[in-house]
Amino acid sequence: MKRRDFLKGALTVAALAPVSKLAAAPAASKVTAPGKVDRNKYQKTDLTLPLLGFGMMRLPRVTPGKPEIDYVKTAAMFDKAMKAGVNYFDTAYFYHAGLSEKCAGDLLSKYPRDSYMLASKMPVGHLRKAADIERIFNEQLKKCKTAYFDFYMLHALNGRNWEKAKRLKVYEFLMQKKAEGKIRKLGFSFHDTPAVLEKIASAYPWDFAQIQVNYLDWTLYRSKEQYEILTKKNIPVIVMEPLRGGALAKLNPAATKILKNMSPKESNASWAFRYVGSLPNVLITLSGMTQMEHLEDNIKTFTNFRPLTETDKKVLNAALTAYRKSLAVPCTDCRYCLPCPAGVEIPKIFGLYNQLKLTGNRANFNRAYNAMDEDAQASACVACGKCVKACPQKINIPEELKKIDQAIKRSKRRAALLSPEEDLYA
Repeated sequence: MKRRDFLKGALTVAALAPVSKLAAAPAASKVTAPGKVDRNKYQKTDLTLPLLGFGMMRLPRVTPGKPEIDYVKTAAMFDKAMKAGVNYFDTAYFYHAGLSEKCAGDLLSKYPRDSYMLASKMPVGHLRKAADIERIFNEQLKKCKTAYFDFYMLHALNGRNWEKAKRLKVYEFLMQKKAEGKIRKLGFSFHDTPAVLEKIASAYPWDFAQIQVNYLDWTLYRSKEQYEILTKKNIPVIVMEPLRGGALAKLNPAATKILKNMSPKESNASWAFRYVGSLPNVLITLSGMTQMEHLEDNIKTFTNFRPLTETDKKVLNAALTAYRKSLAVPCTDCRYCLPCPAGVEIPKIFGLYNQLKLTGNRANFNRAYNAMDEDAQASACVACGKCVKACPQKINIPEELKKIDQAIKRSKRRAALLSPEEDLYA
């Protein structure tokens, strides 16, 4: 079987199976208030959290492609979020090249500290010695202008990082900080196989876990198995990548038409969020919102939240069947692969290619790709493999770049770059 046919089949199974079996979130766990997003109770406590969390990984930028954050636009979005009850903010040590945590401190500190919840993460993969843990933690508190984190994680755990975390006793250090009141809830974010997750989830009494869940990845990325492991252990789930790096907000024309025929005023993104929010053990769904309209649409979705009905599930199944025909590189633009030693702009190349597959607009692809410096294009990849080790999605990045580069070179003339006859996966 060709790789293309295998992946298309996998996508069908990945998406169709879970949609038909989704259970609505228990109504008893929800707390509603007029004009506010719905909230979930944290287990059997009085603590409530918004169904929608503000992810600070993709904030508005001053200049596209550079990490500096546009404070004016971000502040306006934070104000809008707070008024709507979206008061959970998720940042991390490396988001926006280290500027995200500072932004959280600069913009959120104007609100009473007990009016919002702040989450950040210990970059386990970056640690070299035990002393780094306390240094980084104190730096984070200072940048965030806070005396404590409401939710705190061991960041991006996989098999390798887990072994390092155990060796450096990261959990033990953070539990001490929890005892000191500097951490309220301790968990981890995760990128690896269910077998590795089982080991980590069983090792300690975690307060929560953050995993990648969306209707495309339920089987393809084995999110279903991960979700079930955590649910059986009574560990609440916080969801990242519900839109798979924005891909499920765009879809292709055929899939979009199916969803619009069912609900003309509902966005593609809303369908994806409703899918995730319908899972009973999902505590919060994070969204990296870059524009005000993203926030406004998400607030609408999570206010008087509507779990998927049986009819909705069938419609989403049909849309997914149409979408799988536009199979593309499963990049979420997390940018963990950067900086590339050779200077290749990996996420940008994959983003342009994915957009081409969705829209078929060769002119836009040509224009954007050819505007890139030659040293940043796919042809500059030296297949060093550093990016493969860093990629949470386990993409064989050098191989994908090679395929894209070969397809470009096969083009008989620049105006016909990546013509419909050419199949990058043939």
